[in-house]
Amino acid sequence: MKTPILSAVILSGIILSTSASAIELCKGGDRAARKVTCLVDGDTGWEKGVKWRAKGWDTPEYAGHAECAREPAIAARATARLKQLMSGGYTIIWHGEKGGMKRDLVSIKLRNGRMAGDILLAERLAVKWPHKPRVWCNN
Repeated sequence: MKTPILSAVILSGIILSTSASAIELCKGGDRAARKVTCLVDGDTGWEKGVKWRAKGWDTPEYAGHAECAREPAIAARATARLKQLMSGGYTIIWHGEKGGMKRDLVSIKLRNGRMAGDILLAERLAVKWPHKPRVWCNN
């Protein structure tokens, strides 16, 4: 039988806070075994060896997954901006759901209380998910 406190945590999501420090871009393999914290791109990262995916928003893809020639440059800007935002301190809110490629879905709350996704959406470095194909190619 679950205790009421445990049930409340499960219902509201699990929260993991970090102090302000530069978050690195991911390098190397065995990220789960090494328990790394890093960013893959503007909407995907690792937190202490657990791969996560942002819930509700999407950023452009790098070459190899991009749908047009201009998309990788926007992907680099989105990744750099998320890195900058998270380097000021953040809290990962784990939703207890899996997204594509079985990644844990999360929200990222910044130290100032704002949500990283809201900022990237406002700055047009992210779009709401799901969306139509080639969204980064039509402008």
